Amino acid sequence: MYPDYCVQQIIADPKNNWWVRNEEGTLCRGAIVFSFVPHFDQTPYTFEPIGRTAATEHNRADIKVEPLKVDRPLKQVALPVAAAPLYRGEVWAAYKAKRRPCLVLGDNAAAVDKSLTRGMPKSSSASTVLVAPYYGADKDGTRAGYNKDFVERIRHCEYPQFIWDMLPLKDGPEASILRLDQLQPIGTHYNSYKVSDFKLSKIALEIVDDVLKWLIWGGLPEESDVLAYKELIIEVRKEDS
Repeated sequence: MYPDYCVQQIIADPKNNWWVRNEEGTLCRGAIVFSFVPHFDQTPYTFEPIGRTAATEHNRADIKVEPLKVDRPLKQVALPVAAAPLYRGEVWAAYKAKRRPCLVLGDNAAAVDKSLTRGMPKSSSASTVLVAPYYGADKDGTRAGYNKDFVERIRHCEYPQFIWDMLPLKDGPEASILRLDQLQPIGTHYNSYKVSDFKLSKIALEIVDDVLKWLIWGGLPEESDVLAYKELIIEVRKEDS
């Protein structure tokens, strides 16, 4: 039920769908997963243990929260906390995050033989997948949303960092914005994500990949359907003016 003049109409064919069922429930490219996504438009914060309510309890501590400034030398934490160990050069970061639907765009990391990582921290080679989050576009009182004119320009593919869409999920906004400029890793531990029942069709994923190439390399492939769609929008605007 997509409207006229959106990139999803490129494949407006009864034999092709934009979204299909993820019958296997697998973590794969094009799948919608749910994960906690940090807010990037904010000052980062850190928390520092400063004391203990109970002197003999080493798994708890009182903390102080303060801005985390990249150009400020890190302070050595004098109070060890068993539940929150830190190593040289590390800090505990504190930030707001929100559970969002995300699109899996990278899941092809090769497995590493355990013999090659023996004695190394797990974080040095832990597997991740790359996802881009969706933000609700509706201004319905439950979210900030996006301005109507801005949404229309996103729907017409004027920006490589945004893709307008309508997610096939229950209890979500009518329209959503995919933020390709917030492509980020999430861990593959089962507490890090939840796979939804849907994924992009093969042709839909190819279109999203074209927009991602536009963002990263600065242009669309000559044979891209997205380029043809953008040219169509230009012609429609000429006719309307």
